[in-house]
Amino acid sequence: MLGVVIDEFAKEYLHGDLKEIREAMLRKLDGLSEYDIRRPLTSTGTNLLGLVKHLAAWEARYFGEVFGRPFPGAIPERGTDLWATEHETREEIISLYRHAWEHADATIAALAVDSPGHVPWWPRPDVKLFNVLVHILTETNRHAGHADILREQLDGQVESPSRPGQDATFWADRRAEIERAAKAAPDRV
Repeated sequence: MLGVVIDEFAKEYLHGDLKEIREAMLRKLDGLSEYDIRRPLTSTGTNLLGLVKHLAAWEARYFGEVFGRPFPGAIPERGTDLWATEHETREEIISLYRHAWEHADATIAALAVDSPGHVPWWPRPDVKLFNVLVHILTETNRHAGHADILREQLDGQVESPSRPGQDATFWADRRAEIERAAKAAPDRV
């Protein structure tokens, strides 16, 4: 019985964290123009709306086909999921992401944490729901970190749970302090 309690706790804990980081991803789009959410901000073309589209596609795949619960809608093709075409709207991509959440949440609720799944593109394809939950949570957090940096590049907005309420002056002073330290450090190459 204790194992069941621990398994359920682990599932709920991971699922709760996933729900929180999904919302954080969408907040990165708030208040930005269409151009700013789409424009490539790295040499590889990474952009905010593309990250959301990518997360939607893979959450739909992992909690769909991996567990024999196909996503009930179109999923962006592999290779087209990291950017938005001029014909795709912000609302469509956000809706796709929210629909992927609903489907994933239903899968998570319906299955035990040790339910088997199959990820054919993984080297060890036989997995449990636990593995997929950890993978999606890790990937979503990773891309949320990317989104934090992209958003900061665009307009300086910082969402820092460890430093709530810090204003632009605080961050400018912090950056200047770090810049001074970087310049003062001896070159040890």
